[in-house]
Amino acid sequence: MIEQRPYAALGGNDLDWLKARLHVSINGLGNPNHTGMRALRAWNDDEFAPRSGFPLHRHQDVEILTYVRQGAITHEDSLGNRATVQAGDVQAMSAGSGIRHAEFNAEDVTTALYQIWLRPRSTGGAPSWRTRRFPRAERDGAFTVLASGYEDDTRDGALPMNADARLLGATLRAGDTIDYVLPPGRQAYLVSTTGRAGVNDVRLAARDGAAIAGESHIAITALDDTEIVLAELA
Repeated sequence: MIEQRPYAALGGNDLDWLKARLHVSINGLGNPNHTGMRALRAWNDDEFAPRSGFPLHRHQDVEILTYVRQGAITHEDSLGNRATVQAGDVQAMSAGSGIRHAEFNAEDVTTALYQIWLRPRSTGGAPSWRTRRFPRAERDGAFTVLASGYEDDTRDGALPMNADARLLGATLRAGDTIDYVLPPGRQAYLVSTTGRAGVNDVRLAARDGAAIAGESHIAITALDDTEIVLAELA
């Protein structure tokens, strides 16, 4: 079963500096029909106005992945990390027993990103933060594992996280098709970023999501040039 979640049907908030659309409802926000899946607690499609962002705030026992699609975000945290994460980069933060962080668009252009929250495999533990660049050319026409809770993936360069999940990305040109096999019993959430895509027999517009359950094989065809982001959930 593939449940389409059209971008136009996503709940969210419009503030002076932030436009947020929620693929997964959380804390009373978003479309209540768009519930989480397995470890997936949140998938926010955020646009930060220039020179704006979230001040320092605290999280505990959550895995937070940030996929920067356009512009850049400057990250700071209570571990002493400070870095600018550019489009094409991914950051992975394990809140563990507690971490404070800020995310700020210090640029003169709008920043667009996905922020994805996952339920941790185990609670507590030391918080951590990492980032890595994943050039779009290196995932042209095929999925690359961006972050993972599985050691085999992290040995191959994926960012580690404490969750029963993996995040993958692919860059597709119009007409490209890629196949993805879901291991037995697993589910997935998929978003097409800038262009239309077909997922099995479901057609997605740009920024639509697809909640996938009970499918063993996913055929993804780009109808326009686009990027695909997929979370595989155990």
